Amino acid sequence: MVGTGHADKDQIHHMVKVLLPRAQPKSADAADALAIAICHAHHRGAQSLAKRLARS
Repeated sequence: MVGTGHADKDQIHHMVKVLLPRAQPKSADAADALAIAICHAHHRGAQSLAKRLARS
């Protein structure tokens, strides 16, 4: 979400707020969890697209 995995907690929290404006993470751990979920969703979407393109 913010580069190569060396972001501080404030950067992660900021990017979560940019990508999920209505999210209100109450702690740094909650923001981290949302960041992991966002990355997982993006990764799964990319895998799905690659599979569909391979079948074409």
